[in-house]
Amino acid sequence: MNMESYLPSVILSPYISAFLVIESKDGMENRVMPDTAVMMSFRFGGKVAAGEPGEETGLPATALTGLRRTSRLLHYAPGTGNVLVKFREGGAPAFFKTPLHEFFGTHESLDQLVQRHKIAEVEEKLHEAKNNLQRVAIVEQFLITAISSRQPDLLISNAVQQIKTAAGSVKIKSLAASLYISQDAFEKRFRRSVGATPKQFSAIVRLRHLLDHFPETESLTEAAYEAGYYDQAHFIKDFRAFTGQTPQAFLRQAAWW
Repeated sequence: MNMESYLPSVILSPYISAFLVIESKDGMENRVMPDTAVMMSFRFGGKVAAGEPGEETGLPATALTGLRRTSRLLHYAPGTGNVLVKFREGGAPAFFKTPLHEFFGTHESLDQLVQRHKIAEVEEKLHEAKNNLQRVAIVEQFLITAISSRQPDLLISNAVQQIKTAAGSVKIKSLAASLYISQDAFEKRFRRSVGATPKQFSAIVRLRHLLDHFPETESLTEAAYEAGYYDQAHFIKDFRAFTGQTPQAFLRQAAWW
């Protein structure tokens, strides 16, 4: 697999953190862990399917992927190439009217969100592009024309940063109170902008933080305690759903990424 990363233009940087171009010359499998970012994908070659062996389902060529709590196994056919757009938390609403929480755990074709002729135009240009710089520029121009006047919700951006700083170990009621907003109103704004409830988002942050520091822990009990779990069985269940492996199997690997 070959992966290249590109920074967005100044116009898009408040909403998008990076463009990624992933190419698989010979085909491959890749287990993707849950992340805090909504992703958009444009395929310019090959095919991609998702699912465990024997249960694969083909994925659309252009799609929006919402946040999710579980990992998924992706199968790339030989000659596959994708341009991925990684949105900042709260950045995607500037491009889509549909509340993002409706995409939680899903991988939806962009045809559901954008007029088909606009998607077809981008797909045609991507197939004609001669290199990845051109492909990223094509997707970037599509996004610039699609952007609305809506700016990121600063209150939600603040909440996201607090959750990340606390490595996901926060009390939602206290967080809402610190932002001078009722818990109900806060949760509605958060899931509409970010694509998950504050609790779901915090759980993703917590487990990703644990994975980043997993080799530093001396035992599963220590890892579970540091992640805020007090029930080891619950920790192992969540860990397995998140990574597709038990903590013991995961720990035996040299690296998870």
